[in-house]
Amino acid sequence: MSAEQASSDDILSNSNVQRPLVDFPSNIWGDQFLNYHFDETAYGRKEKKVQVLKEEVKRKLLRLADDPLMQLKLIDTIQRLDIAYHFEMEIEEALQRIYDDHQHHLQYDNLYNISLFFRILRQDGFNISSDVFNKFKDDNGNFKGSLITDVRGMLELYEAAQLSVRGEEVLDEALDFTTTQLKGIAPSIKQYPLAAQVSRALKQKLRYGIPRLEAKHFMSIYQDMASHNKDLLKLAKIDFDLLQSLHRKEISMLTRWWKDLGLAENMPYARDRLVECYCWSLSVYFEPKYSFARCLLAKVITINTVLDDLYDAFGTLEELMLFTDAINRWDISFMVQLPIYMRKFYKANLDCFKEIEDEMAKRGQAYRSHYTIEAWKSLVRGYFKEAQWCNANYIPTVEEHYEVSVLVTSTCHALISAIFVGMDETVTKETFEWTGKDPKIASKMVKASSIVFRLMDDIVGHKEGSCKSMEGYERSIPETTEMPKPILMRVLNFARVMDVIYIENDDFTNLGTPLTDAVTSFLIDELPNEDDDDDQP
Repeated sequence: MSAEQASSDDILSNSNVQRPLVDFPSNIWGDQFLNYHFDETAYGRKEKKVQVLKEEVKRKLLRLADDPLMQLKLIDTIQRLDIAYHFEMEIEEALQRIYDDHQHHLQYDNLYNISLFFRILRQDGFNISSDVFNKFKDDNGNFKGSLITDVRGMLELYEAAQLSVRGEEVLDEALDFTTTQLKGIAPSIKQYPLAAQVSRALKQKLRYGIPRLEAKHFMSIYQDMASHNKDLLKLAKIDFDLLQSLHRKEISMLTRWWKDLGLAENMPYARDRLVECYCWSLSVYFEPKYSFARCLLAKVITINTVLDDLYDAFGTLEELMLFTDAINRWDISFMVQLPIYMRKFYKANLDCFKEIEDEMAKRGQAYRSHYTIEAWKSLVRGYFKEAQWCNANYIPTVEEHYEVSVLVTSTCHALISAIFVGMDETVTKETFEWTGKDPKIASKMVKASSIVFRLMDDIVGHKEGSCKSMEGYERSIPETTEMPKPILMRVLNFARVMDVIYIENDDFTNLGTPLTDAVTSFLIDELPNEDDDDDQP
Protein backbone atom coordinates (compact mmCIF):
# COMPACT_ATOMS: atom_id res chain seq x y z
CA MET A 1 0.00 0.00 0.00
CA SER A 2 1.38 3.42 -0.93
CA ALA A 3 1.97 6.19 1.59
CA GLU A 4 -0.73 8.23 -0.07
CA GLN A 5 -3.23 5.38 0.12
CA ALA A 6 -2.35 4.69 3.73
CA SER A 7 -2.74 8.35 4.62
CA SER A 8 -6.07 8.42 2.84
CA ASP A 9 -7.25 5.42 4.83
CA ASP A 10 -6.07 7.05 8.05
CA ILE A 11 -8.01 10.22 7.26
CA LEU A 12 -11.15 8.29 6.37
CA SER A 13 -11.05 6.40 9.64
CA ASN A 14 -10.10 9.34 11.86
CA SER A 15 -13.06 9.79 14.17
CA ASN A 16 -11.64 13.03 15.56
CA VAL A 17 -12.37 14.85 12.31
CA GLN A 18 -16.01 15.67 11.68
CA ARG A 19 -16.72 15.21 7.98
CA PRO A 20 -20.06 15.45 6.14
CA LEU A 21 -19.62 12.00 4.63
CA VAL A 22 -22.13 10.88 2.02
CA ASP A 23 -22.47 7.29 0.87
CA PHE A 24 -22.76 7.58 -2.92
CA PRO A 25 -23.71 4.58 -5.09
CA SER A 26 -20.64 2.85 -6.50
CA ASN A 27 -19.55 2.70 -10.12
CA ILE A 28 -21.71 0.03 -11.81
CA TRP A 29 -19.70 -0.37 -15.02
CA GLY A 30 -16.47 -1.78 -13.62
CA ASP A 31 -13.80 -2.35 -16.27
CA GLN A 32 -16.11 -3.52 -19.03
CA PHE A 33 -15.00 -0.72 -21.36
CA LEU A 34 -11.28 -1.07 -20.59
CA ASN A 35 -10.16 -3.65 -23.14
CA TYR A 36 -12.20 -2.71 -26.21
CA HIS A 37 -10.52 -3.77 -29.45
CA PHE A 38 -10.87 -1.11 -32.13
CA ASP A 39 -10.88 -2.73 -35.58
CA GLU A 40 -9.23 -0.21 -37.91
CA THR A 41 -9.99 -2.31 -41.01
CA ALA A 42 -13.69 -2.63 -40.25
CA TYR A 43 -13.86 1.06 -39.38
CA GLY A 44 -12.27 2.04 -42.69
CA ARG A 45 -14.61 -0.24 -44.61
CA LYS A 46 -17.65 1.33 -42.99
CA GLU A 47 -16.31 4.81 -43.65
CA LYS A 48 -16.26 4.01 -47.37
CA LYS A 49 -19.85 2.80 -47.22
CA VAL A 50 -20.87 5.99 -45.49
CA GLN A 51 -19.22 8.08 -48.21
CA VAL A 52 -21.09 6.24 -50.98
CA LEU A 53 -24.43 6.55 -49.21
CA LYS A 54 -23.81 10.23 -48.43
CA GLU A 55 -23.45 11.00 -52.11
CA GLU A 56 -26.71 9.24 -52.91
CA VAL A 57 -28.58 11.17 -50.21
CA LYS A 58 -27.04 14.44 -51.43
CA ARG A 59 -28.30 13.75 -54.93
CA LYS A 60 -31.75 13.00 -53.55
CA LEU A 61 -31.74 16.24 -51.57
CA LEU A 62 -30.71 18.31 -54.58
CA ARG A 63 -33.27 16.64 -56.87
CA LEU A 64 -36.02 17.91 -54.59
CA ALA A 65 -35.07 21.57 -55.04
CA ASP A 66 -38.21 22.14 -57.11
CA ASP A 67 -40.42 20.49 -54.49
CA PRO A 68 -39.78 22.45 -51.27
CA LEU A 69 -42.32 20.53 -49.21
CA MET A 70 -40.74 17.17 -50.01
CA GLN A 71 -37.32 18.70 -49.46
CA LEU A 72 -38.39 19.89 -46.01
CA LYS A 73 -39.65 16.41 -45.18
CA LEU A 74 -36.34 14.88 -46.23
CA ILE A 75 -34.38 17.44 -44.20
CA ASP A 76 -36.59 16.69 -41.20
CA THR A 77 -35.83 12.98 -41.51
CA ILE A 78 -32.10 13.61 -41.93
CA GLN A 79 -32.09 15.74 -38.78
CA ARG A 80 -34.11 13.25 -36.75
CA LEU A 81 -31.69 10.49 -37.76
CA ASP A 82 -28.86 12.74 -36.51
CA ILE A 83 -26.88 12.57 -39.73
CA ALA A 84 -27.36 16.22 -40.69
CA TYR A 85 -23.70 16.88 -39.92
CA HIS A 86 -22.91 15.16 -43.23
CA PHE A 87 -25.07 17.62 -45.18
CA GLU A 88 -24.66 20.97 -43.44
CA MET A 89 -23.94 23.00 -46.57
CA GLU A 90 -26.67 21.36 -48.66
CA ILE A 91 -29.27 21.82 -45.91
CA GLU A 92 -28.27 25.43 -45.30
CA GLU A 93 -28.56 26.28 -49.00
CA ALA A 94 -31.90 24.48 -49.34
CA LEU A 95 -33.42 26.23 -46.32
CA GLN A 96 -32.16 29.60 -47.50
CA ARG A 97 -33.91 29.09 -50.85
CA ILE A 98 -37.11 28.02 -49.14
CA TYR A 99 -36.95 30.98 -46.76
CA ASP A 100 -36.29 33.45 -49.59
CA ASP A 101 -39.49 32.25 -51.21
CA HIS A 102 -41.35 31.69 -47.96
CA GLN A 103 -44.32 33.91 -48.78
CA HIS A 104 -45.31 31.32 -51.36
CA HIS A 105 -45.11 28.48 -48.84
CA LEU A 106 -47.19 30.37 -46.29
CA GLN A 107 -50.16 29.77 -48.55
CA TYR A 108 -50.29 26.15 -47.37
CA ASP A 109 -53.55 25.58 -45.51
CA ASN A 110 -52.52 22.18 -44.21
CA LEU A 111 -51.67 22.14 -40.48
CA TYR A 112 -48.92 19.57 -40.90
CA ASN A 113 -47.22 21.42 -43.77
CA ILE A 114 -47.32 24.84 -42.10
CA SER A 115 -46.07 23.41 -38.80
CA LEU A 116 -43.24 21.53 -40.49
CA PHE A 117 -42.25 24.60 -42.49
CA PHE A 118 -42.24 26.76 -39.36
CA ARG A 119 -40.32 24.30 -37.17
CA ILE A 120 -37.56 23.38 -39.60
CA LEU A 121 -36.83 26.99 -40.51
CA ARG A 122 -37.07 28.44 -37.03
CA GLN A 123 -34.91 25.80 -35.39
CA ASP A 124 -32.26 26.63 -37.98
CA GLY A 125 -32.34 30.30 -37.00
CA PHE A 126 -34.63 31.79 -39.65
CA ASN A 127 -37.02 34.52 -38.53
CA ILE A 128 -40.43 32.99 -39.18
CA SER A 129 -43.47 34.64 -37.59
CA SER A 130 -45.75 32.51 -35.46
CA ASP A 131 -48.68 34.45 -36.94
CA VAL A 132 -48.85 31.68 -39.55
CA PHE A 133 -50.84 29.65 -37.01
CA ASN A 134 -53.61 32.21 -36.50
CA LYS A 135 -55.44 30.78 -39.51
CA PHE A 136 -56.13 27.65 -37.47
CA LYS A 137 -58.10 29.56 -34.83
CA ASP A 138 -61.84 30.11 -34.73
CA ASP A 139 -63.71 33.40 -34.25
CA ASN A 140 -63.32 33.11 -30.48
CA GLY A 141 -59.54 32.93 -30.70
CA ASN A 142 -59.34 29.23 -29.86
CA PHE A 143 -57.76 26.52 -31.97
CA LYS A 144 -60.42 24.89 -34.09
CA GLY A 145 -61.90 21.69 -32.75
CA SER A 146 -61.74 20.11 -36.19
CA LEU A 147 -57.94 19.98 -35.91
CA ILE A 148 -58.22 17.15 -33.40
CA THR A 149 -58.89 14.61 -36.15
CA ASP A 150 -55.60 15.49 -37.87
CA VAL A 151 -53.26 13.59 -35.56
CA ARG A 152 -50.16 14.05 -37.72
CA GLY A 153 -50.85 17.76 -37.99
CA MET A 154 -51.41 18.02 -34.24
CA LEU A 155 -48.16 16.20 -33.56
CA GLU A 156 -46.23 18.51 -35.87
CA LEU A 157 -47.84 21.60 -34.30
CA TYR A 158 -46.93 20.25 -30.86
CA GLU A 159 -43.28 20.05 -31.88
CA ALA A 160 -43.32 23.41 -33.64
CA ALA A 161 -44.82 25.11 -30.58
CA GLN A 162 -41.80 24.05 -28.52
CA LEU A 163 -39.80 26.72 -30.36
CA SER A 164 -41.72 29.63 -28.88
CA VAL A 165 -39.97 32.71 -27.54
CA ARG A 166 -41.25 35.18 -24.98
CA GLY A 167 -44.53 36.82 -25.89
CA GLU A 168 -45.65 34.33 -28.54
CA GLU A 169 -49.06 33.59 -27.10
CA VAL A 170 -50.23 31.69 -30.16
CA LEU A 171 -47.46 29.11 -29.65
CA ASP A 172 -48.08 28.90 -25.91
CA GLU A 173 -51.73 28.22 -26.65
CA ALA A 174 -50.79 25.74 -29.36
CA LEU A 175 -48.57 23.81 -26.98
CA ASP A 176 -51.28 23.63 -24.31
CA PHE A 177 -53.90 22.66 -26.88
CA THR A 178 -51.87 19.94 -28.59
CA THR A 179 -50.50 18.53 -25.33
CA THR A 180 -53.99 18.11 -23.90
CA GLN A 181 -55.46 16.66 -27.07
CA LEU A 182 -52.59 14.28 -27.87
CA LYS A 183 -52.57 12.92 -24.32
CA GLY A 184 -56.29 12.35 -24.62
CA ILE A 185 -56.21 10.48 -27.92
CA ALA A 186 -52.86 8.67 -27.56
CA PRO A 187 -54.33 5.50 -25.98
CA SER A 188 -56.81 5.12 -28.85
CA ILE A 189 -54.34 5.51 -31.73
CA LYS A 190 -54.08 2.08 -33.35
CA GLN A 191 -52.03 2.97 -36.40
CA TYR A 192 -48.36 2.07 -36.17
CA PRO A 193 -45.87 3.76 -36.24
CA LEU A 194 -47.99 6.88 -35.61
CA ALA A 195 -48.90 5.60 -32.14
CA ALA A 196 -45.22 5.17 -31.30
CA GLN A 197 -44.39 8.65 -32.60
CA VAL A 198 -47.05 10.28 -30.43
CA SER A 199 -46.04 8.26 -27.38
CA ARG A 200 -42.37 9.19 -27.74
CA ALA A 201 -43.13 12.86 -28.42
CA LEU A 202 -45.18 13.11 -25.23
CA LYS A 203 -42.54 11.30 -23.18
CA GLN A 204 -39.60 13.32 -24.48
CA LYS A 205 -40.01 16.67 -26.18
CA LEU A 206 -38.05 16.79 -29.41
CA ARG A 207 -36.49 20.16 -28.63
CA TYR A 208 -35.21 19.08 -25.23
CA GLY A 209 -34.05 15.54 -26.01
CA ILE A 210 -30.46 14.46 -26.61
CA PRO A 211 -30.27 14.18 -30.42
CA ARG A 212 -28.16 11.01 -30.39
CA LEU A 213 -30.63 9.17 -28.17
CA GLU A 214 -33.64 10.47 -30.06
CA ALA A 215 -32.08 9.36 -33.35
CA LYS A 216 -31.80 5.80 -32.13
CA HIS A 217 -35.46 5.82 -31.09
CA PHE A 218 -36.47 7.32 -34.41
CA MET A 219 -34.60 4.70 -36.44
CA SER A 220 -36.76 1.96 -34.96
CA ILE A 221 -39.87 3.91 -35.96
CA TYR A 222 -38.67 5.15 -39.34
CA GLN A 223 -37.83 1.68 -40.62
CA ASP A 224 -41.50 0.71 -40.21
CA MET A 225 -42.77 3.66 -42.23
CA ALA A 226 -43.92 2.57 -45.65
CA SER A 227 -42.37 5.67 -47.19
CA HIS A 228 -38.93 5.26 -45.62
CA ASN A 229 -35.87 5.79 -47.81
CA LYS A 230 -33.68 2.68 -47.71
CA ASP A 231 -30.45 4.52 -48.48
CA LEU A 232 -31.15 7.08 -45.78
CA LEU A 233 -31.97 4.44 -43.19
CA LYS A 234 -28.92 2.41 -44.07
CA LEU A 235 -26.69 5.47 -43.88
CA ALA A 236 -28.07 6.30 -40.43
CA LYS A 237 -27.50 2.77 -39.13
CA ILE A 238 -23.99 2.37 -40.50
CA ASP A 239 -23.06 5.86 -39.35
CA PHE A 240 -24.32 5.14 -35.83
CA ASP A 241 -22.43 1.85 -35.78
CA LEU A 242 -19.29 3.54 -37.10
CA LEU A 243 -19.37 6.26 -34.48
CA GLN A 244 -20.27 3.86 -31.71
CA SER A 245 -17.04 1.97 -32.37
CA LEU A 246 -15.11 5.26 -32.17
CA HIS A 247 -16.88 6.20 -28.95
CA ARG A 248 -16.08 2.77 -27.47
CA LYS A 249 -12.43 3.32 -28.34
CA GLU A 250 -12.51 6.68 -26.57
CA ILE A 251 -14.17 5.39 -23.40
CA SER A 252 -11.64 2.56 -23.33
CA MET A 253 -8.76 5.05 -23.40
CA LEU A 254 -10.47 7.23 -20.79
CA THR A 255 -11.05 4.23 -18.54
CA ARG A 256 -7.32 3.51 -18.67
CA TRP A 257 -6.58 7.17 -17.86
CA TRP A 258 -8.97 7.12 -14.89
CA LYS A 259 -7.66 3.81 -13.61
CA ASP A 260 -4.06 5.04 -13.82
CA LEU A 261 -4.96 8.21 -11.89
CA GLY A 262 -6.17 6.09 -8.99
CA LEU A 263 -8.52 8.77 -7.69
CA ALA A 264 -11.43 6.36 -7.26
CA GLU A 265 -9.33 4.43 -4.72
CA ASN A 266 -7.54 7.43 -3.22
CA MET A 267 -10.74 9.46 -2.74
CA PRO A 268 -13.45 6.84 -2.14
CA TYR A 269 -15.87 9.40 -0.74
CA ALA A 270 -16.35 10.92 -4.21
CA ARG A 271 -18.69 9.80 -6.98
CA ASP A 272 -16.95 7.54 -9.51
CA ARG A 273 -18.73 8.64 -12.68
CA LEU A 274 -16.27 8.53 -15.58
CA VAL A 275 -18.62 6.68 -17.93
CA GLU A 276 -21.52 9.01 -17.20
CA CYS A 277 -19.27 12.05 -17.66
CA TYR A 278 -18.11 10.73 -21.02
CA CYS A 279 -21.71 10.25 -22.15
CA TRP A 280 -22.44 13.84 -21.10
CA SER A 281 -19.54 14.96 -23.28
CA LEU A 282 -20.72 12.69 -26.08
CA SER A 283 -24.12 14.38 -25.92
CA VAL A 284 -22.47 17.75 -26.50
CA TYR A 285 -20.61 16.67 -29.62
CA PHE A 286 -20.63 13.16 -31.07
CA GLU A 287 -18.98 13.86 -34.44
CA PRO A 288 -15.59 12.26 -35.26
CA LYS A 289 -13.85 15.61 -35.71
CA TYR A 290 -14.50 16.45 -32.06
CA SER A 291 -12.77 13.36 -30.66
CA PHE A 292 -10.06 15.33 -28.85
CA ALA A 293 -12.54 17.90 -27.52
CA ARG A 294 -14.93 15.17 -26.40
CA CYS A 295 -12.30 13.23 -24.44
CA LEU A 296 -10.92 16.41 -22.93
CA LEU A 297 -14.36 17.56 -21.79
CA ALA A 298 -15.05 14.12 -20.29
CA LYS A 299 -11.87 14.40 -18.23
CA VAL A 300 -12.78 17.89 -17.02
CA ILE A 301 -16.33 16.86 -16.03
CA THR A 302 -14.98 13.80 -14.21
CA ILE A 303 -12.40 15.86 -12.31
CA ASN A 304 -15.12 18.38 -11.48
CA THR A 305 -17.32 15.65 -10.02
CA VAL A 306 -14.58 14.74 -7.55
CA LEU A 307 -13.91 18.42 -6.90
CA ASP A 308 -17.57 19.02 -6.08
CA ASP A 309 -17.60 16.12 -3.63
CA LEU A 310 -14.34 17.23 -2.02
CA TYR A 311 -15.90 20.58 -1.14
CA ASP A 312 -19.41 19.34 -0.47
CA ALA A 313 -18.98 15.94 1.11
CA PHE A 314 -15.57 15.46 2.69
CA GLY A 315 -13.02 18.27 3.13
CA THR A 316 -12.82 20.31 6.31
CA LEU A 317 -12.88 24.09 5.98
CA GLU A 318 -9.18 24.32 6.85
CA GLU A 319 -8.25 21.72 4.23
CA LEU A 320 -10.43 23.37 1.61
CA MET A 321 -8.85 26.74 2.30
CA LEU A 322 -5.44 25.23 1.55
CA PHE A 323 -6.70 23.54 -1.60
CA THR A 324 -8.39 26.72 -2.84
CA ASP A 325 -5.21 28.70 -2.29
CA ALA A 326 -3.18 26.08 -4.16
CA ILE A 327 -5.56 26.16 -7.13
CA ASN A 328 -5.41 29.95 -7.24
CA ARG A 329 -1.61 29.81 -7.27
CA TRP A 330 -1.66 27.05 -9.93
CA ASP A 331 1.83 25.81 -9.11
CA ILE A 332 2.81 22.19 -8.47
CA SER A 333 5.27 23.31 -5.79
CA PHE A 334 2.32 24.20 -3.56
CA MET A 335 1.23 20.55 -3.50
CA VAL A 336 3.43 19.83 -0.45
CA GLN A 337 1.37 22.29 1.61
CA LEU A 338 -1.74 20.17 1.13
CA PRO A 339 -2.96 17.25 3.25
CA ILE A 340 -1.50 14.07 1.77
CA TYR A 341 -4.86 12.73 0.57
CA MET A 342 -5.38 15.90 -1.52
CA ARG A 343 -2.03 15.89 -3.29
CA LYS A 344 -2.75 13.35 -6.00
CA PHE A 345 -6.00 15.10 -6.80
CA TYR A 346 -4.33 18.51 -6.95
CA LYS A 347 -1.77 17.12 -9.38
CA ALA A 348 -4.59 15.56 -11.44
CA ASN A 349 -6.18 19.00 -11.77
CA LEU A 350 -2.97 20.60 -12.99
CA ASP A 351 -2.11 17.67 -15.28
CA CYS A 352 -5.54 17.75 -16.92
CA PHE A 353 -5.21 21.40 -17.79
CA LYS A 354 -1.54 20.99 -18.74
CA GLU A 355 -2.77 18.67 -21.48
CA ILE A 356 -5.02 21.50 -22.64
CA GLU A 357 -2.19 24.03 -22.48
CA ASP A 358 0.19 21.83 -24.47
CA GLU A 359 -2.34 21.12 -27.21
CA MET A 360 -3.43 24.74 -27.49
CA ALA A 361 0.19 25.88 -27.65
CA LYS A 362 0.76 23.52 -30.58
CA ARG A 363 -2.29 24.97 -32.31
CA GLY A 364 -1.22 28.55 -31.65
CA GLN A 365 -4.31 29.07 -29.48
CA ALA A 366 -2.79 29.53 -26.03
CA TYR A 367 -5.50 32.05 -25.13
CA ARG A 368 -8.02 29.20 -24.93
CA SER A 369 -6.29 27.44 -22.06
CA HIS A 370 -5.92 30.76 -20.21
CA TYR A 371 -9.68 31.40 -20.27
CA THR A 372 -10.45 27.82 -19.26
CA ILE A 373 -8.03 27.79 -16.32
CA GLU A 374 -9.35 31.12 -15.05
CA ALA A 375 -12.90 29.75 -15.20
CA TRP A 376 -11.73 26.73 -13.20
CA LYS A 377 -10.15 28.91 -10.53
CA SER A 378 -13.40 30.88 -10.29
CA LEU A 379 -15.32 27.63 -9.81
CA VAL A 380 -13.05 26.51 -6.97
CA ARG A 381 -13.39 29.89 -5.25
CA GLY A 382 -17.16 29.53 -5.54
CA TYR A 383 -17.09 26.06 -3.98
CA PHE A 384 -15.03 27.44 -1.09
CA LYS A 385 -17.43 30.33 -0.54
CA GLU A 386 -20.31 27.85 -0.23
CA ALA A 387 -18.24 25.75 2.18
CA GLN A 388 -17.71 28.86 4.32
CA TRP A 389 -21.44 29.56 4.33
CA CYS A 390 -22.19 25.98 5.33
CA ASN A 391 -19.56 25.95 8.08
CA ALA A 392 -20.96 29.19 9.54
CA ASN A 393 -24.60 28.09 9.11
CA TYR A 394 -25.00 31.25 7.05
CA ILE A 395 -27.98 31.67 4.74
CA PRO A 396 -26.88 33.75 1.74
CA THR A 397 -28.96 36.59 0.39
CA VAL A 398 -30.71 36.14 -2.93
CA GLU A 399 -28.03 38.22 -4.62
CA GLU A 400 -25.22 36.21 -3.02
CA HIS A 401 -26.90 32.94 -4.00
CA TYR A 402 -27.23 34.15 -7.60
CA GLU A 403 -23.65 35.39 -7.88
CA VAL A 404 -22.11 32.23 -6.39
CA SER A 405 -24.44 29.24 -6.49
CA VAL A 406 -26.10 30.11 -9.80
CA LEU A 407 -23.42 31.80 -11.89
CA VAL A 408 -20.41 29.89 -10.55
CA THR A 409 -20.98 26.61 -8.72
CA SER A 410 -23.72 25.47 -11.05
CA THR A 411 -20.50 24.60 -12.98
CA CYS A 412 -22.01 25.77 -16.25
CA HIS A 413 -19.60 28.66 -16.82
CA ALA A 414 -16.47 26.59 -16.22
CA LEU A 415 -17.67 23.60 -18.21
CA ILE A 416 -18.84 25.65 -21.19
CA SER A 417 -15.32 27.05 -21.39
CA ALA A 418 -14.08 23.46 -21.38
CA ILE A 419 -16.52 22.62 -24.19
CA PHE A 420 -15.04 25.26 -26.46
CA VAL A 421 -11.35 24.81 -25.66
CA GLY A 422 -10.82 21.73 -27.83
CA MET A 423 -13.09 22.64 -30.73
CA ASP A 424 -12.10 23.68 -34.25
CA GLU A 425 -11.65 27.12 -35.80
CA THR A 426 -15.33 27.91 -35.28
CA VAL A 427 -14.27 28.93 -31.78
CA THR A 428 -12.43 32.24 -31.56
CA LYS A 429 -11.24 34.57 -28.83
CA GLU A 430 -14.60 36.33 -29.18
CA THR A 431 -16.28 33.04 -28.24
CA PHE A 432 -14.47 33.00 -24.91
CA GLU A 433 -15.23 36.69 -24.37
CA TRP A 434 -18.89 35.78 -24.96
CA THR A 435 -18.55 33.01 -22.40
CA GLY A 436 -16.94 35.51 -20.05
CA LYS A 437 -13.71 35.21 -18.06
CA ASP A 438 -15.83 36.21 -15.07
CA PRO A 439 -19.26 34.49 -14.75
CA LYS A 440 -20.81 37.85 -13.86
CA ILE A 441 -20.06 39.23 -17.33
CA ALA A 442 -20.95 36.09 -19.29
CA SER A 443 -23.47 36.25 -22.12
CA LYS A 444 -27.20 35.97 -21.46
CA MET A 445 -27.25 32.45 -22.90
CA VAL A 446 -24.46 31.24 -20.61
CA LYS A 447 -26.17 32.85 -17.61
CA ALA A 448 -29.48 31.29 -18.63
CA SER A 449 -27.76 27.91 -18.81
CA SER A 450 -26.39 28.43 -15.31
CA ILE A 451 -29.85 29.22 -14.00
CA VAL A 452 -31.27 26.04 -15.51
CA PHE A 453 -28.42 23.94 -14.14
CA ARG A 454 -28.95 25.29 -10.64
CA LEU A 455 -32.73 25.03 -10.77
CA MET A 456 -32.73 21.48 -12.09
CA ASP A 457 -30.18 20.45 -9.50
CA ASP A 458 -32.23 22.08 -6.73
CA ILE A 459 -35.63 20.70 -7.70
CA VAL A 460 -34.87 17.09 -8.58
CA GLY A 461 -37.85 14.92 -7.91
CA HIS A 462 -40.24 17.51 -9.28
CA LYS A 463 -40.78 16.58 -12.91
CA GLU A 464 -42.91 19.60 -13.71
CA GLY A 465 -40.28 21.91 -12.32
CA SER A 466 -37.55 20.43 -14.50
CA CYS A 467 -39.64 20.78 -17.61
CA LYS A 468 -40.55 24.37 -16.88
CA SER A 469 -36.92 25.20 -16.17
CA MET A 470 -35.82 23.94 -19.56
CA GLU A 471 -38.62 25.85 -21.24
CA GLY A 472 -37.55 28.99 -19.43
CA TYR A 473 -34.01 28.45 -20.61
CA GLU A 474 -35.13 28.11 -24.22
CA ARG A 475 -37.06 31.36 -23.96
CA SER A 476 -34.05 33.12 -22.46
CA ILE A 477 -31.99 32.55 -25.59
CA PRO A 478 -32.05 35.77 -27.63
CA GLU A 479 -33.73 35.45 -31.00
CA THR A 480 -30.64 36.87 -32.67
CA THR A 481 -27.01 36.50 -31.73
CA GLU A 482 -23.66 37.01 -33.36
CA MET A 483 -22.42 33.60 -32.24
CA PRO A 484 -22.29 30.92 -34.98
CA LYS A 485 -24.89 28.18 -34.77
CA PRO A 486 -22.32 25.42 -33.96
CA ILE A 487 -21.34 27.37 -30.84
CA LEU A 488 -24.92 27.86 -29.68
CA MET A 489 -25.81 24.22 -30.33
CA ARG A 490 -23.00 22.98 -28.07
CA VAL A 491 -24.37 25.04 -25.20
CA LEU A 492 -27.91 23.85 -25.93
CA ASN A 493 -26.79 20.22 -26.10
CA PHE A 494 -24.97 20.63 -22.80
CA ALA A 495 -28.15 21.91 -21.17
CA ARG A 496 -30.25 19.18 -22.79
CA VAL A 497 -28.40 16.56 -20.78
CA MET A 498 -29.88 18.10 -17.64
CA ASP A 499 -33.36 17.25 -18.88
CA VAL A 500 -32.35 13.58 -18.97
CA ILE A 501 -30.30 13.47 -15.77
CA TYR A 502 -32.77 15.42 -13.63
CA ILE A 503 -36.09 14.61 -15.27
CA GLU A 504 -37.28 12.86 -12.10
CA ASN A 505 -34.34 12.42 -9.73
CA ASP A 506 -30.63 13.12 -9.49
CA ASP A 507 -29.75 10.23 -11.77
CA PHE A 508 -26.13 11.33 -12.04
CA THR A 509 -25.57 10.78 -8.32
CA ASN A 510 -27.99 7.91 -7.83
CA LEU A 511 -27.38 6.18 -11.19
CA GLY A 512 -31.05 6.25 -12.09
CA THR A 513 -32.58 4.39 -15.01
CA PRO A 514 -32.77 7.27 -17.54
CA LEU A 515 -29.01 7.87 -17.29
CA THR A 516 -27.98 4.21 -17.23
CA ASP A 517 -30.27 3.59 -20.19
CA ALA A 518 -28.53 6.42 -22.03
CA VAL A 519 -25.11 4.88 -21.35
CA THR A 520 -26.38 1.52 -22.58
CA SER A 521 -27.81 3.07 -25.73
CA PHE A 522 -24.64 5.05 -26.47
CA LEU A 523 -22.00 2.44 -25.75
CA ILE A 524 -23.41 -1.07 -25.29
CA ASP A 525 -26.52 -1.83 -27.35
CA GLU A 526 -25.80 -2.21 -31.03
CA LEU A 527 -28.21 -1.42 -33.82
CA PRO A 528 -29.51 -4.45 -35.69
CA ASN A 529 -28.30 -4.02 -39.24
CA GLU A 530 -29.71 -6.92 -41.19
CA ASP A 531 -28.50 -5.52 -44.51
CA ASP A 532 -24.84 -4.86 -43.74
CA ASP A 533 -23.17 -6.56 -46.68
CA ASP A 534 -19.43 -5.96 -46.70
CA ASP A 535 -19.35 -5.57 -50.46
CA GLN A 536 -22.38 -3.37 -51.00
CA PRO A 537 -23.01 0.11 -49.58
